[in-house]
Amino acid sequence: MPALSGFDDQYYQNGNQNMNKITPFLWFNDNAEDAAEFYLSVFPQAKKLAELRSNGVGPWPAGKIATITIELMGQQMTFLNGGPAQALTPAFSYSIACKDQAEIDSYWDKLLEGGKPMACGWLTDKFGLCWQIVPEKIGEILKHPKAMAAMMNMVKFDVATLEAAAKE
Repeated sequence: MPALSGFDDQYYQNGNQNMNKITPFLWFNDNAEDAAEFYLSVFPQAKKLAELRSNGVGPWPAGKIATITIELMGQQMTFLNGGPAQALTPAFSYSIACKDQAEIDSYWDKLLEGGKPMACGWLTDKFGLCWQIVPEKIGEILKHPKAMAAMMNMVKFDVATLEAAAKE
C-alpha cells in the first residue's frame, strides 16, 4: 500500500503470534485516533498495537490516521477513519463483565462521559460505540423472574437491588 505509511512498531511486520485471528474492525467518521486514545485511558493495561498514517495519497490528508489497532483487556480491535458513509449502531456493542458495583460505576461513569445512557446497563459513548456494563454473575442473578423485572426498570445496573430481587 504505497498510500499509507507509519507502522509505529513491528507488530504486524513481524507476524506477531499473539494477534487474534478474528478482531472487530470499527468504522469511525474521522475520529478513530481520538476514540482509541479515549479507550486507552479508560481501560487498565490497554495498549496501542499499531497505526497506519497517510502520506498524503488517497482519501486521508498527510499524517492522518487511516487505521489504529489497540488492545483492551486482551481484546484487539482496529479503528478506521472511513468517513461519513457508515455509522456505529447499537446492533454492535461491547460487554464488560464487572466484579462489583464499584467496577460497574467506574466504567459506567467514564464511558458515559459525553455519551448517553440507554437501558438495562447499556450506554452509547461519545463516539457512538455501545457498551453493556454488567455484573459478572448477571446470568445467575437474572434466572429469578423478580430480578429480571427489576433489571427492566434500570438504566445502570445496581447489583444490590438485583440480588435483593433475586432473593424475594
